[in-house]
Amino acid sequence: MMLDFAMPILIVDDFQTMVRIVRNLLEQIGFHDIDEAPDGESALAKLKLKQYGLVISDWNMEPMSGFELVQLVRANPAFNTMRFIMVTAESKTESVIAAKRAGVDNYIVKPFNAQILKAKIEATCGNG
Repeated sequence: MMLDFAMPILIVDDFQTMVRIVRNLLEQIGFHDIDEAPDGESALAKLKLKQYGLVISDWNMEPMSGFELVQLVRANPAFNTMRFIMVTAESKTESVIAAKRAGVDNYIVKPFNAQILKAKIEATCGNG
């Protein structure tokens, strides 16, 4: 699958170390238009200012979780083409099903590496 490496990506995570890890992995894969938000509320504000091709969001954040964020994104017609990958330490089947029902395009369980991230992005955003 061909990936659009110019695609803008938004990383949403309240843990700065995780943001740095995801950013480094994305850069290793070949992405460079990467922005960050520390929580769902900040992410929504950024989504209104810029057209992102992909959001990679943590599940557990305060004051707005990644789960709440994906529900709001999916409820907004302006974001209907945006792809959404949820990242979490939660691997229970119920959580995966809940995320899918909320509109998540893909799901990554921590820990993960560049190869896993690239495969999930290709499965979610690949266009070739």
